[in-house]
Amino acid sequence: MNRPISTAGRGAALVLAAALLLVSLSGWVPAPPAAKPFLIVLDPGHGGLDPGALGKISREKDLALNISLQLGELLKADSRPFEVVLTRDKDQFVGLMERAQLANQKKADLFISLHINANESSEPFGTSTYAVGVHKNEAQLQSMMRENAAILFEKDYQEKYDGFDPKSPDSYIIFKLRQHGFLKQSLELAKHIEHEFAHHAKRTSRGVKQAGFLVLWQTTMPAVLVEAGFITNAEEEKFLVTKEGQQYLASAIHRAIDTYYDAVK
Repeated sequence: MNRPISTAGRGAALVLAAALLLVSLSGWVPAPPAAKPFLIVLDPGHGGLDPGALGKISREKDLALNISLQLGELLKADSRPFEVVLTRDKDQFVGLMERAQLANQKKADLFISLHINANESSEPFGTSTYAVGVHKNEAQLQSMMRENAAILFEKDYQEKYDGFDPKSPDSYIIFKLRQHGFLKQSLELAKHIEHEFAHHAKRTSRGVKQAGFLVLWQTTMPAVLVEAGFITNAEEEKFLVTKEGQQYLASAIHRAIDTYYDAVK
């Protein structure tokens, strides 16, 4: 037997119908779910008791931090769902393993280590972006040995890094035996960064390279190490120390990340 609908029931039904009608007439639709954050870990090289490479008027650790901070602000202001974490945001020392472990623990989508290059000669200039791999020439060997030497500032580094000696070419045999799981993606990001350095920042690009950087080898996501110019070249150092120069470099990397993100999402 059908039961009569109560007055309260009729009222609730009328309210629901009116609400649905208003939604229909207004054209309102529920907002789509927010995009999953895309986490980028920025790693300003060196810091604290480790100055990195030295120029005539600047230090690598300061330039790397300045560029990283500006890049972080650009990424945070981007319309894409970027989330940014820095391995250091001031002049402090952070071990190479700790930098990579932070990115791994945060389950980062990208890891970008910022550095400034150096050479015994004052002639070399230009940018390079590295993915982890095996060096192919003496210049790449010297670059990675210099950056990996940061572990010498860490206590018990020999035990911590299983006897790895950053000054011994023999130690780099390990990079021939183990491939990085995100090499293809890392090389793709590196290609975009060097393209933007050349076309947006108007720098001389020395190209995409591979070498055995410990900080990249420890990561579990696409990862690159950027050498944003030579601190030992007088003209390039003049560019690197200016706020405008740092903004151009940060903007170029930002544009490259945008391109990479749009391609993978």
